[in-house]
Amino acid sequence: MELISLHFKGYEAMDESRVPILIGSGQITQREPDPARGLSPIDLTAAAVQKAADDSGAGSSLLQSLDTIVLLRSFSDTSWRFTCPFGTYSNPPKSLANRIGAENARSLVYTHPGGNMPQWCVNRMFEMITKGELEAAVIAGGEALATQKGAQRAGLQLDWSEDPGGNFDIWGVETRGWSDMEDRHKMAGAIFAYPMIENAIRGNRGRTIEQHGLAMGKLFSRFAKVAEDNPLADRRQGFTAEQIASVNPDNPYIGFPYTKLMNSNAFIDQAAAIILTSTKKARELGVPEEKWVYLHGCADAYDHWYLSDRINFHSSPAMSKVAREAFEMAECSLDDIGALDLYSCFPSAVQIACDEMGIDPDDKRGLTVTGGLPYFGGPGNNYVTHSIAEMMNTVRGNPGSKGLVTANGNYVTKQSAGIYSTERPNKPFKPKDPKIYQAEIDAERGPAVTEVANGKAVIETYTVMHDRKGPSFGILFGRLSDNSRFIANTPADPSLLADMTNNDYLGVAGMVSSSDGINVFTPE
Repeated sequence: MELISLHFKGYEAMDESRVPILIGSGQITQREPDPARGLSPIDLTAAAVQKAADDSGAGSSLLQSLDTIVLLRSFSDTSWRFTCPFGTYSNPPKSLANRIGAENARSLVYTHPGGNMPQWCVNRMFEMITKGELEAAVIAGGEALATQKGAQRAGLQLDWSEDPGGNFDIWGVETRGWSDMEDRHKMAGAIFAYPMIENAIRGNRGRTIEQHGLAMGKLFSRFAKVAEDNPLADRRQGFTAEQIASVNPDNPYIGFPYTKLMNSNAFIDQAAAIILTSTKKARELGVPEEKWVYLHGCADAYDHWYLSDRINFHSSPAMSKVAREAFEMAECSLDDIGALDLYSCFPSAVQIACDEMGIDPDDKRGLTVTGGLPYFGGPGNNYVTHSIAEMMNTVRGNPGSKGLVTANGNYVTKQSAGIYSTERPNKPFKPKDPKIYQAEIDAERGPAVTEVANGKAVIETYTVMHDRKGPSFGILFGRLSDNSRFIANTPADPSLLADMTNNDYLGVAGMVSSSDGINVFTPE
């Protein structure tokens, strides 16, 4: 069916079956101290979906009308660090459908990993509604890593296995976030990559280690303050800048320069769900218009997939392009935004977003509506479902206002954004094809990469990973005399590793040598 346009009450009225909206949001934070009684991830997610259905006012009739279920990939199916010892779900979206009574759902989707995926799915599914490919759908996800960890510590055996049969589709990009070369040097995860990005930001800003630590603490103390007032937040202590930045037994370094309180808090039990339909379907279900939330602008892009290939480690061309395209589509500017939720897995993600989008870190609007991943909670790939759900509440509470949500996958790699409002747009939902602006990013290449590095070199950026005993090992990116980039580890020298956390090693010269595929850099 073609879009039908006519002038009506000052708006361009469109075929109601092709106008996408969000109509329900639900969130849950479980604080069950007994892991034997805690809900499983799928049970938590089902409870969040029920809350979203109730929020719309349509309840079970909405769940029975769902034709599409999208489930965000769990952390236990994403990273070796979070593998669940209590079994697996063979068809997670089917298990969810069975719990919520969505027997009419014909499309079951389980996503690939990525913190960008909730917003990416909204962007895609809004387009699907405009094309008549779906009428009513839910995006949901949940984690029970606190219960999982508690059960492991208590020696309990939980049963989180289920085989409901059937098949599911997979959305997103399967490619992992690090190369084989980076993997060999132990840079295989967010806790290793983001500290290296952070030290590059510090160097670009010309700060000392102490100055930058306090700046990160100040930035994140504002997030902690929002979490303090959010009953769904996991950490509600309202940490000060000094508490966040200070290194002590309760707040040790994880990957220098990040303390524990600067890291996304993954060991929580949280679930969230958002439900979207066409306006026609919402009317049929009796969902009142004050529940409707529109997506005015959106965009998706990615930076060069591996850190080794980046132009530098303190910027994100993809973030800049995503912001530009989302604002252009929404026909508004940053000044028109009433509320923000910037993806906040680590301070570097927030600082780069502020730089690329022209946002003052001290913006009076605040940078989060939830409290952020370290304090509200970082439920794996599903945090942005929470931030969208909370942004729905925010714009509903201030009708006509706009809210910006950003999403980030891998290591400041996959970027997504959405601009939300209760105000109906005056044009059909039609984002620009991401391939158009993605080409601009792909055209800008970083320095050549030398996989087997030997000779004189300098450190470009670095981190020192810590375990319970203290400094454990070092990872760095460096430049050879021909300006090519390499990745390396440092010698396993405890005194050197300790010195690298106390003194600035950015730009330090030394020698790099390679053996059995591993580069080792030794400072002069």
